[in-house]
Amino acid sequence: MARRHLRAVADDAAHEQDASAGDRLTRLLLEAGAGDADAFGALYEDMVDQVLRVAVRVVRDPDMAEDVAQEALTEAWRKAPTFDPSRGGARTWVLTIVHRRAVDRVRREQRQRDQVEAEASVADREESPADQDAVIESAYREWQSERVRGALAGLTDLQREAIELAYYGGRTHTEISEHLGVPLGTAKTRIRDGMRSLRDTLKEVQR
Repeated sequence: MARRHLRAVADDAAHEQDASAGDRLTRLLLEAGAGDADAFGALYEDMVDQVLRVAVRVVRDPDMAEDVAQEALTEAWRKAPTFDPSRGGARTWVLTIVHRRAVDRVRREQRQRDQVEAEASVADREESPADQDAVIESAYREWQSERVRGALAGLTDLQREAIELAYYGGRTHTEISEHLGVPLGTAKTRIRDGMRSLRDTLKEVQR
């Protein structure tokens, strides 16, 4: 019975001590809200370790937790005039600010990581060998087309018309001769001479 009595007395003393500390924090926060910087300095000293422990528990990074703790205590100083002791004690009020700040930091860090990973994923896809090959192939085809157009521009009008009918229009030699109203041999000669001129021009470009 004696031990149980001693334990009950100790528990009561601890409870009274916690209540007294809570009353002190509430008084300090109210004074800080009235503009007393020294009161907030005392509140800071009393709570900074608890604030830091809560921040570390949420963000899991000691350096980041220090930043969060500092931001939270600065916010508590700024919002001290809004503190209402009828809605809860000073310790709960301050630690709620800390917890909210820490959660916000974790979410912001996660969003930043997600964004970096998404951008890296896009960059990887854009720079993949297959995409690079496709870009190179497209550029090469465009360059070849420009070379051919330039070579065609160097032909006579008659040669160019005959070649365009044959290779772009898909017409036979007979159809070309009928379309141009010239003998079949003349149509073949224009195509042959035009192709020879094209090959010579393209060879000169490659040198």
